[in-house]
Amino acid sequence: MDRRRFLQTGVLAFGGYRLFAESQQVLQPDDLQFSTDDGRLMHTYEAALSVLHGNITQLHPYSASVLVEGSVYPGVWLECAPQEGEVYSALCPDIARNNHMIFFSLQKEDGQLPCSIKKDSVGFGQIQMVVPIAATAWEMAQRFQDNELLEKAYVACSRWDAWLLRYRNTRGTGLCEGFCTYDTGHDNSPRWKGVPNRCPDADARKCPPVPGMPRLCPDLSATVYGGRVALAAMAKALGKQSEADRWAEEAEHIRKLIIAKLYCPEDAAFYDLDTDGHFVRIRGDVISRVLGEHVVDAKLFAAIYERQIHNPKAFWAPYPLPSIALDDPDFVRPIPRNSWGGASQALTALRAPRWMEHYGKPADLACMMQRWVEAISRHAEFRQQMDPLTGKFTQIDPGGYSPAALVFLDYVWRLSGVRQQDEFIEWNIRPVSPSGQSTFKAKVHGVSAELHYQGSLAQLCLGGKSLATVSGRVRLLTSSSGKLLKAVGTSENEEHILLALEDRKQRTFRIRPNVSFDLGDPT
Repeated sequence: MDRRRFLQTGVLAFGGYRLFAESQQVLQPDDLQFSTDDGRLMHTYEAALSVLHGNITQLHPYSASVLVEGSVYPGVWLECAPQEGEVYSALCPDIARNNHMIFFSLQKEDGQLPCSIKKDSVGFGQIQMVVPIAATAWEMAQRFQDNELLEKAYVACSRWDAWLLRYRNTRGTGLCEGFCTYDTGHDNSPRWKGVPNRCPDADARKCPPVPGMPRLCPDLSATVYGGRVALAAMAKALGKQSEADRWAEEAEHIRKLIIAKLYCPEDAAFYDLDTDGHFVRIRGDVISRVLGEHVVDAKLFAAIYERQIHNPKAFWAPYPLPSIALDDPDFVRPIPRNSWGGASQALTALRAPRWMEHYGKPADLACMMQRWVEAISRHAEFRQQMDPLTGKFTQIDPGGYSPAALVFLDYVWRLSGVRQQDEFIEWNIRPVSPSGQSTFKAKVHGVSAELHYQGSLAQLCLGGKSLATVSGRVRLLTSSSGKLLKAVGTSENEEHILLALEDRKQRTFRIRPNVSFDLGDPT
């Protein structure tokens, strides 16, 4: 529905919440509600919901509505729309599903997926992939027990993998090749200096005649790896055990190739490799994209994390994570619009929980999330990128950018809210304001879970019954019935935790950043 019709009707129901023309405020979904007396935070939260609602539209020839990128990007892109849909599924599962199905519905006979879909065009001029659509489709199918999505995703993503192997393995290495700038979505990045944005004739099968091309790309190869891991899981769920075994073997094969051929131990970084066997030595978010698919083991991760990601001279800027390392000579300043040459991008922030949680860095993630929430709240707009040193958003385009709005909503809940995580309930205890009141309500495992803050105290309630009162910043995991199971350190510093249970028992303990232990453990 367009804005004019919305204003004429006065009210629009969508995705479980309503927009009222008089107040222009968003009433939240019944299953996911947040309120706080912090006026600026509440205003920004409602604005994020409004931005996302405004970015719901239809893209011909697909008949159902999708969540588009927004701002100056009136369409969906393979690198980001499926994951954006997955994050948005907390508000509207149908839209999230459509953000996957639109790509499957427009797949070519030869297996190629569209790189982009806009109101007036469907693009096939590059592959433009980051987070594997197979991975997000599998996660969605699991979460919502969606067998149709599972079956369609398995067929479509299997064909896509075959297309990539046929047309993006021209050097016969088994790794995925980059032909142009837009293949990785790294607009205006020094990584692709001198390389065309698109493939010749807008045909992603064609590599431009540029010296050193095609390149072996660690991030594109990691996307293939993550897709194959998901395909193995999908095949197993579909009862195709032999195919599951094959996908697992092929995933492991490309994983080993990424590390053997595209990792530089001296720099603790991943680089493109050109046709002359030379690394393109620009340290960028290629590194975190490889981590995003869990390509490296814990030992290698520790080296990369210390040398690059958590290094304040490189990627751990005051507002993480820059698209090019701060100390890389190719960092582009002054920062232009739409720049993957150094700006901290909302898309990178949206992807960070996928790997920082996996590698056991919840406290560092919380630090990053807090800085992003603060920066967005200062502007109360949702823009593509910001200066990693100042937190100032640099893009001058209209601010209705879906990834930034999703970052804000997702981060607020990951910092201080209650969430369903697999068979567990995750209670993130972090007061929203020092002396104010805030409430998070979510339906988890079919039951209402509530987290109430009064100043520094948090009260946990499940199914209308109080479980505990907590003081201190910490993550608590409970069973679906509310049994306390584990504590996780999510603060930058060691925290003193006071846990008062409803049976009048009290427990105090100290917990360090990124440490977890069973609540029955005397540690």
